[in-house]
Amino acid sequence: MTASWRFSTLADRHRALGSKLEDWSGMGTAWTYDKDADEEYIAIRTKAGLMDVSGLKKVHITGPHASHLIDLATTRDVEKIYPGKSAYACMLNEAGKFTDDCILYRTGPNAWMVVHGSGTGHEELQRAAMGRDVSLRFDDNLHDLSLQGPAAVDYLAKHVPGIRDLNYFHHMQTQLFGFPVMISRTGYTGERGYEIFCRGQDAGTIWDRILDEGKSAGIIPCRFTTLDMLRVESYLLFYPYDNSQKYPFENEGPGDTLWELGLDFTVSPGKTGFRGAEEHYRLKGKERFKIYGVLLDGKEPADEGAPVCRDGKKVGVVTCAMYSPLVEKSMGIARLDVDCAVKDTRLEIRNKSGSIKATAQPLPFDDPKKTKRTAKG
Repeated sequence: MTASWRFSTLADRHRALGSKLEDWSGMGTAWTYDKDADEEYIAIRTKAGLMDVSGLKKVHITGPHASHLIDLATTRDVEKIYPGKSAYACMLNEAGKFTDDCILYRTGPNAWMVVHGSGTGHEELQRAAMGRDVSLRFDDNLHDLSLQGPAAVDYLAKHVPGIRDLNYFHHMQTQLFGFPVMISRTGYTGERGYEIFCRGQDAGTIWDRILDEGKSAGIIPCRFTTLDMLRVESYLLFYPYDNSQKYPFENEGPGDTLWELGLDFTVSPGKTGFRGAEEHYRLKGKERFKIYGVLLDGKEPADEGAPVCRDGKKVGVVTCAMYSPLVEKSMGIARLDVDCAVKDTRLEIRNKSGSIKATAQPLPFDDPKKTKRTAKG
């Protein structure tokens, strides 16, 4: 069986742009295009870019026990999520360790859609569904086109009434170019952006028309891996690339706590009863490392997986890094020893090409108050 068993209807368009459709989460995904990724990064930060993120897994959950299932499987208080609202949440195992993150979309009183990446989210949902009056349906016909950047709202406002009034982490059922879509004000860039959920048979027309009409506004197609540049600046983690599944502990199995990853904010205040809850709370203050930022001297980016040292001793690893041509800084996300995850701690990044001086810096590097993604009007 081939590695890719899920297919985007935009595959031919990605090939035409130079992609070889590398596998991500079982889907051939545009990791590469025949152009400089910096161009796409700059477009999303200053204008807008369109990405095919259909490799994200979409699970519809319906039935009288749908909310109960979400309550058991995730860290969020489901009663605070009303139809038209969404929330970023995490899923844990019985040991209180992170297994996946997701966005919860409430589409009706007894209807939800959970969108997750390459972790075990589907398995967590199936486990919580056992013996309950609920239906789970995996939906690969539903494509996800992500239009991200400051020009995104201006473009969509020409076609979608009310889009300017759609708040961050809210979604609307509407039409785009005469096709039924759900548009969500979410994304993975740190910019004001929108995810357009559409049928597979409509994705090609929507993709083509946005790029054709939006060309004059600077909207361009962007590869999936441009997200790596954006997420470093915006403190957006990517399973398993920032996790112990890729950087295992020496004497124990994989699995990170939300306290270590800085994702403890995804647990609704006072919530109990979700899988791994007791262990999650017990592990507070027992962090073995911290996700933190590193700011490098010069323009050379850190290698993925480069050791981070202090006074000659290894104290962490860089999980993702980039050089920003906009702010002219080299930066990265790192897993650091707890005592090194302190602002301005002097560090050394050991690239294959040689050592680079760096300092520990809090995340995110870009827009720490989230004013861009939450902007009104």
